Formats: sequence, C-alpha cells, structure tokens
Amino acid sequence: MAFKTAFSFFVLFISFLSNGVGQQSLYFPEKNNWETISVDEAGYNAALLDSAMVFSFTHEYSGAIDLKQAIYKSFEREPFHEIKGPTRDRGLPAGIILHNGKILKKWGDVDRVDMSFSVTKSYLSAVCGIAYDQNLLQVDDKLDQYIWDGYFQGRHNSKITWEHLLTQSSDWSGEIFGQKDWADRPPKDGDIDDWKNRELEEPGTFFEYNDVRINLLSYSLLNVIRKPLPQVLKESIMDPIGASTNWKWFGYEDSWVNVDGVKVQSVSGGGHSGGGIFMSTFDHARFGLLFSNDGKWKEKQLISKKWIEMSTKPSIPNPNYGYLWWLNSKEGDRYMEDVDENVFYASGFGGNFIIIDKTKNLVIVVRWLEPKYLNDFIKIIYSAKN
Repeated sequence: MAFKTAFSFFVLFISFLSNGVGQQSLYFPEKNNWETISVDEAGYNAALLDSAMVFSFTHEYSGAIDLKQAIYKSFEREPFHEIKGPTRDRGLPAGIILHNGKILKKWGDVDRVDMSFSVTKSYLSAVCGIAYDQNLLQVDDKLDQYIWDGYFQGRHNSKITWEHLLTQSSDWSGEIFGQKDWADRPPKDGDIDDWKNRELEEPGTFFEYNDVRINLLSYSLLNVIRKPLPQVLKESIMDPIGASTNWKWFGYEDSWVNVDGVKVQSVSGGGHSGGGIFMSTFDHARFGLLFSNDGKWKEKQLISKKWIEMSTKPSIPNPNYGYLWWLNSKEGDRYMEDVDENVFYASGFGGNFIIIDKTKNLVIVVRWLEPKYLNDFIKIIYSAKN
C-alpha cells in the first residue's frame, strides 16, 4: 500500500514538472464566462485588496474627463500638434486583478471601452511578433530592404532596423502623415530651429519616446503584412483569446494608404493625436493573460515564446524598455522599488496600465490612475498577499 501511494505521488510530481511550474493551475476564461477565485483560496487579505481599489479611486488621473482637452493641455508645447484621429471622453477609474487567470478583484466599469493611448504600442509589438513568427521580417534587417518609398533613404535613415523602431532608439528623421519627428515631445531647451537642425544620434544608441516614429513602424508593418493591422490583431490574437467584438483600433483622417490597390488605414501606435486602440478593461486583461503565459492560450501558441522573450529583454539604450513594453530593470531610471524586477507592463497616457508579474501569477489592469502612483498601487497589492 505504501509503495502504491509513493508511486502515485511520483506520477503526479512528474506530471507537474512536465506541465511546467505554475502552469497546471492556470485558468483561461471562455468568451462570455470568467471564473473568480476567493481571496482565501488565493492567499490574499481582503481588506488590503479593498484598499488597493480605494487607492485607485482616490488617486484618479488628474486630467480632464474630456480627453481631447487633456491631450491638448499635456502636449501644448509641441509645434503644429493637432488631433487627427478619434477621441472619446474617459470613464472613471476601473481595474481588474487576475490570480492564475481567475478574477481576484475587479472594480469600476470593466466593460467600458476607453481610449488606451500608448498601451496600443504593446499591441503593435504583438502584431510585429506575428509577422516575425511568419518569417515576414527579421529584427536586425534594415528597413530600406522592405520600404523603398523614401522614408528610409539617406546616410542616417538607411541604417535603421526593425529593432531600432521597436526599442524607440532609431532617431529617425522625417515626416509621416503630416507629423514631423522633431515636433513630437521636443526638448525643454531650445526652439524650432534647434529641434529641426539637431545632430542625429546613431541608431540603436539613444532612447527617445516618439509617437511619430511608432506610426512609421505601424506603416512599415502594414506594408510587409499587407493586411489591416486591426484585422491581423483580431484574427491572430483577440478572437482566439475570446475578446469582445467592441474594441477598435484607429489611425488618422489622413493616414489612408494604398495596399495592393485597396485603401487601408495605417493605424496609430497611441492616442497622442487621437486614434489608437479603444478597449475595455476586460479585454486588456485577456491580452495580459496571454503574455503572462508566454503567448500560449490553452493549448494554442498564438505568439512565439521567443518573441515574448525578445520583447521583454532590456534594450541597450534603455534598460527599462524592450520591444514597446516597459520593464522594471534595476539598471534603469524607471525602476520601481519593492516590485519584482521581472515585471513588465504596457503604459498609456492618463494612467492606463497592463501589468504582468509571472513570478506572482498576477495580471493587473488599472485605468485612469495618476501615473506617478503606479509603484505605490502595486505595492499595496503585493502587501495583500498572506
């Protein structure tokens, strides 16, 4: 009897190892059904989780509900800045915490579709991953091998690779859809003449957050995949993970291009000038859960594990940035103390975040949290673990 019991335990142990640590209990929700887990079963303190929810309400994003007004106010220093894509008034704070894929805590209107701003960049990275997995591009390739319409000509721009655009280290110089690279988030010092005539940095050596160059990446991907990027995202990721059908991804009024004789909109990588992804908290949580499981949903690998590893590896010019994902490397200026160093997250204007902590089996989505309080918010959730 003792031998039989020991043998049964051995079989269960081998099964656990073969499934991977932490994977055996990971739950994936069906399209219209998402199971919850009790705080006791997950090992959390209910009162402290409640305090995290209260914190998000009491530290709401300070900008206007009218996001068009908030955008213009935040980027008023930018010359020629205009809103060229759709916007929508924002909702109130909302959030969801997943533990092993199940809902541990949620608050606010998690079904409401809101602008996501630069959270969109991490979705764009996923679409690039799909192209990579299909051998449509190699990250070390120069863009002038793919795009020959003038955007990557010249001594400087011809050096730029896919990886440079993904890590925001290209220092690409030019204009696309009426937007000039130097006019996007200009330096605090100088004026238009200084910004236009600046000395260019060698691609791959200098990080600069710049939406114009992200829109160039989106345009380049469209020319390589040759299908609307929202369609690629829907078919390859959002439908397989059971997302709703009410999310949208927009570009600008003047970002329509000819793709194989068909008029297609080149979508934006954020809402800096309007557009970008409009999505619910619930759908963001599904996306985060996919990435927490290395791109695998149930038994289907939607994005390769290799791409996710590449995406979440610190880049040389910025240790806190990968392929359009923010990282928590101790080597960078954006390091959050007392938060796991392996955490990675999508971040958007107005305090929109998808936070992934694979070590603690957590996916956290929070909307309209004043950005400077993100570290404090995560630490409250950590403190709630018994």
